[in-house]
Amino acid sequence: MKRSVVFLAVGCLAVGMMALASSPQTDKSQKPSPPASASCDLGGGQSIKTDYSSPRLRGRKMIGEHEPYGKVWRNGANEATTFVTNADLMVGGVHVPAGSYTLFVIPYPDKWTLIINKKTGEWGIPYKYESDELARVDMKLTTLPTPVENFTIAYDKTATGCTLREEWDTIRATVDISKM
Repeated sequence: MKRSVVFLAVGCLAVGMMALASSPQTDKSQKPSPPASASCDLGGGQSIKTDYSSPRLRGRKMIGEHEPYGKVWRNGANEATTFVTNADLMVGGVHVPAGSYTLFVIPYPDKWTLIINKKTGEWGIPYKYESDELARVDMKLTTLPTPVENFTIAYDKTATGCTLREEWDTIRATVDISKM
Protein backbone atom coordinates (compact mmCIF):
# COMPACT_ATOMS: atom_id res chain seq x y z
CA MET A 1 0.00 0.00 0.00
CA LYS A 2 2.81 2.41 0.94
CA ARG A 3 4.57 1.63 -2.34
CA SER A 4 1.43 2.46 -4.30
CA VAL A 5 1.07 5.83 -2.57
CA VAL A 6 4.74 6.69 -3.14
CA PHE A 7 4.52 5.58 -6.77
CA LEU A 8 1.36 7.68 -7.29
CA ALA A 9 2.97 10.75 -5.64
CA VAL A 10 6.11 10.45 -7.80
CA GLY A 11 3.95 10.04 -10.90
CA CYS A 12 1.89 13.14 -10.09
CA LEU A 13 5.05 15.13 -9.46
CA ALA A 14 6.53 14.02 -12.80
CA VAL A 15 3.35 14.95 -14.70
CA GLY A 16 3.27 18.35 -12.97
CA MET A 17 6.91 19.05 -13.84
CA MET A 18 6.34 18.12 -17.50
CA ALA A 19 3.29 20.41 -17.69
CA LEU A 20 5.27 23.28 -16.18
CA ALA A 21 8.20 22.73 -18.55
CA SER A 22 5.95 22.68 -21.62
CA SER A 23 3.93 25.78 -20.67
CA PRO A 24 4.85 28.96 -22.57
CA GLN A 25 7.25 31.25 -20.71
CA THR A 26 6.07 34.77 -19.98
CA ASP A 27 7.42 37.19 -22.59
CA LYS A 28 8.07 40.46 -20.76
CA SER A 29 7.85 42.39 -24.06
CA GLN A 30 4.16 41.44 -24.21
CA LYS A 31 3.35 42.99 -20.81
CA PRO A 32 1.23 46.17 -20.63
CA SER A 33 4.39 48.05 -19.58
CA PRO A 34 7.26 46.17 -21.26
CA PRO A 35 10.91 46.61 -20.28
CA ALA A 36 12.96 49.18 -22.17
CA SER A 37 16.41 50.70 -21.90
CA ALA A 38 18.39 53.72 -23.04
CA SER A 39 22.08 54.47 -23.01
CA CYS A 40 24.58 57.20 -23.74
CA ASP A 41 28.17 56.54 -24.84
CA LEU A 42 30.27 59.24 -23.21
CA GLY A 43 33.47 58.11 -24.97
CA GLY A 44 36.61 56.58 -23.54
CA GLY A 45 34.70 53.52 -22.30
CA GLN A 46 32.40 55.65 -20.13
CA SER A 47 28.64 55.38 -20.41
CA ILE A 48 25.22 55.75 -18.85
CA LYS A 49 22.53 53.06 -18.99
CA THR A 50 18.93 53.34 -17.88
CA ASP A 51 16.50 50.41 -17.57
CA TYR A 52 12.80 51.06 -17.06
CA SER A 53 9.34 49.71 -17.84
CA SER A 54 7.42 51.65 -20.49
CA PRO A 55 3.74 52.18 -19.66
CA ARG A 56 1.21 53.02 -22.40
CA LEU A 57 -1.39 55.78 -22.36
CA ARG A 58 -4.21 53.50 -23.58
CA GLY A 59 -6.62 56.44 -23.77
CA ARG A 60 -5.80 57.76 -20.29
CA LYS A 61 -4.53 61.16 -19.22
CA MET A 62 -1.63 60.08 -17.03
CA ILE A 63 0.51 62.94 -15.72
CA GLY A 64 -1.64 65.41 -13.83
CA GLU A 65 -4.59 63.03 -13.48
CA HIS A 66 -3.81 59.32 -12.97
CA GLU A 67 -0.35 60.34 -11.68
CA PRO A 68 -1.10 63.60 -9.82
CA TYR A 69 1.06 66.70 -9.95
CA GLY A 70 3.32 67.21 -6.94
CA LYS A 71 3.53 63.51 -6.02
CA VAL A 72 6.57 61.25 -6.55
CA TRP A 73 6.15 59.03 -9.61
CA ARG A 74 8.29 55.94 -10.27
CA ASN A 75 9.37 57.30 -13.68
CA GLY A 76 7.95 54.36 -15.61
CA ALA A 77 6.14 51.29 -14.34
CA ASN A 78 6.84 48.23 -12.21
CA GLU A 79 10.36 48.17 -10.72
CA ALA A 80 12.07 51.49 -10.08
CA THR A 81 13.94 52.96 -13.05
CA THR A 82 17.69 52.37 -12.87
CA PHE A 83 20.48 54.79 -13.75
CA VAL A 84 23.97 53.28 -13.93
CA THR A 85 27.11 55.18 -14.89
CA ASN A 86 30.80 54.37 -14.76
CA ALA A 87 31.73 58.06 -15.02
CA ASP A 88 31.47 60.98 -12.61
CA LEU A 89 28.77 63.25 -14.01
CA MET A 90 27.14 66.63 -13.68
CA VAL A 91 23.37 66.16 -13.97
CA GLY A 92 21.62 69.50 -14.26
CA GLY A 93 24.54 71.12 -12.43
CA VAL A 94 24.66 68.52 -9.61
CA HIS A 95 27.63 66.17 -9.12
CA VAL A 96 26.68 62.50 -9.48
CA PRO A 97 29.56 60.08 -8.76
CA ALA A 98 29.97 56.93 -10.84
CA GLY A 99 27.62 54.27 -9.51
CA SER A 100 24.13 52.76 -9.55
CA TYR A 101 21.03 54.78 -8.74
CA THR A 102 17.28 54.83 -9.20
CA LEU A 103 15.35 57.65 -10.83
CA PHE A 104 12.03 59.03 -9.68
CA VAL A 105 10.18 62.14 -10.84
CA ILE A 106 7.85 64.66 -9.28
CA PRO A 107 5.76 66.09 -12.11
CA TYR A 108 4.42 69.64 -11.91
CA PRO A 109 2.54 71.55 -14.62
CA ASP A 110 5.58 73.75 -15.41
CA LYS A 111 8.55 71.43 -14.63
CA TRP A 112 9.49 67.94 -13.53
CA THR A 113 11.87 67.34 -10.65
CA LEU A 114 14.20 64.40 -11.24
CA ILE A 115 15.13 62.52 -8.06
CA ILE A 116 18.42 60.63 -8.17
CA ASN A 117 18.35 58.09 -5.36
CA LYS A 118 21.20 55.97 -3.99
CA LYS A 119 18.88 53.13 -2.94
CA THR A 120 18.58 50.45 -5.60
CA GLY A 121 16.50 47.32 -6.08
CA GLU A 122 13.18 48.68 -4.84
CA TRP A 123 9.83 48.16 -6.53
CA GLY A 124 9.11 51.84 -7.01
CA ILE A 125 6.06 53.22 -5.24
CA PRO A 126 5.19 54.06 -2.50
CA TYR A 127 8.19 56.36 -2.30
CA LYS A 128 9.82 56.19 1.13
CA TYR A 129 13.47 56.77 0.25
CA GLU A 130 13.98 60.49 1.00
CA SER A 131 16.91 59.73 3.29
CA ASP A 132 18.70 57.97 0.39
CA GLU A 133 18.41 60.83 -2.09
CA LEU A 134 21.57 62.04 -3.77
CA ALA A 135 19.92 64.98 -5.54
CA ARG A 136 16.79 66.61 -6.88
CA VAL A 137 17.23 68.31 -10.24
CA ASP A 138 14.73 70.39 -12.21
CA MET A 139 13.94 69.17 -15.71
CA LYS A 140 12.88 71.52 -18.49
CA LEU A 141 9.44 70.88 -19.99
CA THR A 142 8.32 71.41 -23.56
CA THR A 143 5.04 70.53 -25.24
CA LEU A 144 5.07 68.01 -28.07
CA PRO A 145 2.89 68.60 -31.16
CA THR A 146 1.43 65.08 -31.03
CA PRO A 147 0.98 62.66 -28.11
CA VAL A 148 3.54 59.91 -27.45
CA GLU A 149 1.69 56.67 -26.58
CA ASN A 150 4.63 54.81 -24.98
CA PHE A 151 6.52 56.42 -22.10
CA THR A 152 10.05 56.81 -23.44
CA ILE A 153 13.43 57.54 -21.89
CA ALA A 154 16.24 58.35 -24.30
CA TYR A 155 19.62 60.06 -24.41
CA ASP A 156 20.57 62.61 -27.07
CA LYS A 157 24.32 63.02 -27.62
CA THR A 158 25.72 66.52 -27.04
CA ALA A 159 29.20 68.02 -27.34
CA THR A 160 29.81 67.66 -23.58
CA GLY A 161 27.81 64.50 -22.80
CA CYS A 162 24.14 63.90 -23.44
CA THR A 163 20.66 65.13 -22.67
CA LEU A 164 18.31 62.83 -20.76
CA ARG A 165 14.95 63.04 -22.53
CA GLU A 166 11.66 61.65 -21.21
CA GLU A 167 8.50 61.80 -23.34
CA TRP A 168 4.93 60.81 -22.70
CA ASP A 169 1.62 62.14 -23.92
CA THR A 170 2.40 65.71 -25.03
CA ILE A 171 5.23 66.30 -22.51
CA ARG A 172 8.99 66.25 -23.08
CA ALA A 173 11.17 66.64 -19.97
CA THR A 174 14.92 67.11 -20.39
CA VAL A 175 18.06 67.62 -18.32
CA ASP A 176 21.64 68.03 -19.49
CA ILE A 177 24.32 65.56 -18.38
CA SER A 178 28.05 66.09 -18.80
CA LYS A 179 31.22 64.25 -17.75
CA MET A 180 33.29 65.80 -15.01
